[in-house]
Amino acid sequence: MIEPSGRRERKKAATRQKIADTALRLFLERGYDDVGIRDVAAEADVAVTTLFSHFAAKEALVFERDQGFERGLVRAVADRAPGEPLIPALRQEVHALVRHCTAPEAAPVRSLIVSSPALREYEESMRMRHADALAAAIAADLGVPDTSTACRTIARFVIDAYALACEAAEPGDAVDEVFRMIEAAWDASRLAPRLS
Repeated sequence: MIEPSGRRERKKAATRQKIADTALRLFLERGYDDVGIRDVAAEADVAVTTLFSHFAAKEALVFERDQGFERGLVRAVADRAPGEPLIPALRQEVHALVRHCTAPEAAPVRSLIVSSPALREYEESMRMRHADALAAAIAADLGVPDTSTACRTIARFVIDAYALACEAAEPGDAVDEVFRMIEAAWDASRLAPRLS
């Protein structure tokens, strides 16, 4: 997470974190469906409008690190060393994300998400957004249109690798298994030689 530099930015970041922490605590204590936006705002001692200035929807309160997830994937593409291959850089980033999301302390949040149809639906739409951002980053790196089928396909495979690994008995092994297939697909595409 990038540290806010000015006093105002730090205060906004602290308020955002306080709201997210409060919401997650309430959701875990009472259940997602039994906690309303007004409950979260009251407990966090903020106005409902303040809550919505930080989070667009109730579901977003559970996924407060969503932007960091997406930035990490995009940085894995854009911040590679010259000549560093794309797929291993993405594999390394997905391994880190999976380790974070499968750590024992993440289990209660994962259970909360799995138990709520609204949260599962939101997570799926979030994954599609991440795939679009990743595809755009890959395409920009290659200098091809962001509608490139190869870029969009690889991006979706990467997001699916993360999702499948989080559900696997051996998450690290699952990442490696899926990435072997991703690498083969990437090597077979017309774009791979441009990104070596």
